[in-house]
Amino acid sequence: MSNADELFNGYLKHSHAHKATDLHLCAGSKPLIRVNGKLVAIPEADNVMPPLINEIINHLLKKRTNENNFSSDDTNPDDADNKLFESKWNTLNQNGVMDLSFSIPGLGRFRANIYSQRGSFAMAIRMLPFNIPSFSELGLPPTVESFTAKTKGLFLVTGATGSGKSTTLASLIDLINARYNYHIITIEDPIEYLHRHNKSLMTQREIGEDTNSFASALRSALREDPDVIMVGEMRDPETISIAITAAETGHLVLSTLHTIGAAKSIDRIIDGIPQSQQTQVRSQLATVLEGIVSQQLIPRIDQPGIVLASEVMFVNTAIRNLIREGKHYQINSIMQTGQTQGMQLMDMDLAKLVNAGIIDKDEAMLRASDQQLLMQFIKK
Repeated sequence: MSNADELFNGYLKHSHAHKATDLHLCAGSKPLIRVNGKLVAIPEADNVMPPLINEIINHLLKKRTNENNFSSDDTNPDDADNKLFESKWNTLNQNGVMDLSFSIPGLGRFRANIYSQRGSFAMAIRMLPFNIPSFSELGLPPTVESFTAKTKGLFLVTGATGSGKSTTLASLIDLINARYNYHIITIEDPIEYLHRHNKSLMTQREIGEDTNSFASALRSALREDPDVIMVGEMRDPETISIAITAAETGHLVLSTLHTIGAAKSIDRIIDGIPQSQQTQVRSQLATVLEGIVSQQLIPRIDQPGIVLASEVMFVNTAIRNLIREGKHYQINSIMQTGQTQGMQLMDMDLAKLVNAGIIDKDEAMLRASDQQLLMQFIKK
């Protein structure tokens, strides 16, 4: 093992021991880890310099090359490995960014984003446990589990980067895998949680390795006899359109958006579609959307760690009509009165956490959708 590998593994072990969610490596800075939402330096570590980061990237790209090159037709496998390795470096240099995932036995699974800044590479590495968290560990309302019993339609998990969207989807997929004889296809960039075949057949496709894009993989998935399709992110109009069509044609589609709040998520979907198609997509979405869970992770004040705050929308007849008519701004009113159906606004859950002494009131105010509404829910 090279000195760079030892240092890198040491950083990851330190991150794991301190229950960090992320590790940052950037030229001229000490390695930083995010613990309970805040960045702190790894003590006694030297500043990271470009040659070290390049060596770490070399190691990771070679690791992925060895994992993914299963071809037995090459007369010289070493040449094939070298070509694939050089191709990955060329792609990174050309695009200036690359996502990949990797595992270290006994330590965990990780998602890395490599990006160029000021003429050198930097890395942001997300810690992923080997084991998929159970639904009960997530901290979501129990009613959310009912979405796994759906046989068709669209279900979204939304929130900012680092809010646990992928973990929530993985946990729900794990429930479906344990209960139903389905074919489940996941399309991810990169693959984060590894799912074993259980009652369901699990096939996982990674952007850049198994397919070129979310849209092309999703289009292909419709010909692969799926029951459930998990799309890592609906990031462009084509992917959004195909995902809605897949839900419309009798598949359960689960995906994520980088938005906070159910109504804003619907706005994001509609606004992401060319104006000439928005009326049609609004009508389709009103028909296929089953629910939206929006989530935030917030530092606790009662003990070390973070806690989940969530918003839950179950799509009923009233909400379908509002989507169809473009009156998304009225959805929160329906949700506020829909608690008996399992709905809750983000501000309601934030207030609940403040009232229970779990999070700070000022922190809740920063994350509220409507501060005046939040104050109504907080006990004086």
